[in-house]
Amino acid sequence: MEMEVGSIKKKQEMEIFHVFHKVPSGDGPYVRAKHAQLVMKDPEGSIIWFWEAIKTRDRVDSALKDMAVVMKQLDRCEEAIEAIKSFRWLCSKHAQHSLDNVLLDLFKKCGKVDEQIVLLKQKLRQVYEGKLFNGRPIKIARSHGKKIQVTIGQETARVLGNLGWAYMQKGNFMAAEVVLKKAQMIYADSNKACNLAHCLIKEARFDEARYILEDVWRGKYSGSDDTKIRNRVEELLLELDLKQPPPFLKNIPGLDLDDDFVNGFEQLINEWARPKSRRLPIFEEISTFKDQLAC
Repeated sequence: MEMEVGSIKKKQEMEIFHVFHKVPSGDGPYVRAKHAQLVMKDPEGSIIWFWEAIKTRDRVDSALKDMAVVMKQLDRCEEAIEAIKSFRWLCSKHAQHSLDNVLLDLFKKCGKVDEQIVLLKQKLRQVYEGKLFNGRPIKIARSHGKKIQVTIGQETARVLGNLGWAYMQKGNFMAAEVVLKKAQMIYADSNKACNLAHCLIKEARFDEARYILEDVWRGKYSGSDDTKIRNRVEELLLELDLKQPPPFLKNIPGLDLDDDFVNGFEQLINEWARPKSRRLPIFEEISTFKDQLAC
């Protein structure tokens, strides 16, 4: 009887341990990899066990994805990219979408913009062909440890937003603008709005950019209360003010703030100055005193 109680207690303790550390139960290579990663805090050791899990087909979907994530944390991105490209064929059809997302993060960290664009266009084709989420309208994903529902529309807007960002990195702001506007039509948020405003500033379309940034500041888009977003809005508005004259200067004749500014500056000073001499009073007094001495 005591042995049974002890066995039950030990089993309960193991269950609590697995829940607390978010480690799956069992004794296979994948479980050992997660134990090394999450409990022992040994990322290099976990990679060895993840490789073993992939070779023995032990939860290979999760093993390949988790190993790539750990490699990214260790700045072994090139190796992680090659691992996904070489072994994703071992994974199920259901896991391909998650692997694409990990691959995109790796491309972004490595600065492989062209590869990002190719993969993002492939994902958009999957949307067009109805293959995203394996043909289902909604998928269950995790965000900050919580399960959330992601719709096809939300995912499409996210892909378009990432494609717009990739075009921005290439300096192709016109293409980025088109893509970001389409993304905002599907599912608008403050981050894509800021990126769109950035493109418009680069295209010298200052009024349109200011209108979008003011909407973000007023909370029109989701996520506008985030501190990072508000800081970015302030930075973009500052950049906008440096490139666009304040409204009260727009109506002043002859003021262009380019070549005309330099040429017309003296004329403006003369127009605004009072009729009397522009010299300080002390210099006026000295001149008067010199005139008196001369007489």
